[in-house]
Amino acid sequence: MNVFDCAIKIEEETKSYYEGLEAEAMEPEMKTLFSMLAASEEEHQRKLRRLRKRIKGARLEGLNGNVCRFRPLLSQRELLEETGRDPNLYRFAVNNEEQDIRFYEELAAAATDDVTRRGLRLLAEEERRHLQMVANIYSFVETPKTFLAWSEFSNTKEL
Repeated sequence: MNVFDCAIKIEEETKSYYEGLEAEAMEPEMKTLFSMLAASEEEHQRKLRRLRKRIKGARLEGLNGNVCRFRPLLSQRELLEETGRDPNLYRFAVNNEEQDIRFYEELAAAATDDVTRRGLRLLAEEERRHLQMVANIYSFVETPKTFLAWSEFSNTKEL
């Protein structure tokens, strides 16, 4: 199996996971967050497809199809229950991305040929960039809660 086909399959499943969470979420903020995360997964798939065209021959030999699947840390139901107790989903999203980075790094370490190893390292690096995108999405969604815009603070010159 081509390493990029494996990664694209994982991203498709991740996108479906976030879309399911978006459909189930009750709060508009959570719907927005899950919608944006699903969109970021779609963009990530496009990048991986472009990488696949550039690097030919990167194959995962001896691995079955079960390796190439999204393994969320929590089921959709568990995550929605968790948002009731702790609405901060940033840690969850970060942990999923870090899990993906470790997955590709471990496969790269076990790869027997240079092309596959290089492809897997590229995937790990792409996941790092995607982790930064998740952080940016979270910051965007959280900004209205943390931004201070009060006219009293507009003129802070000391007299």
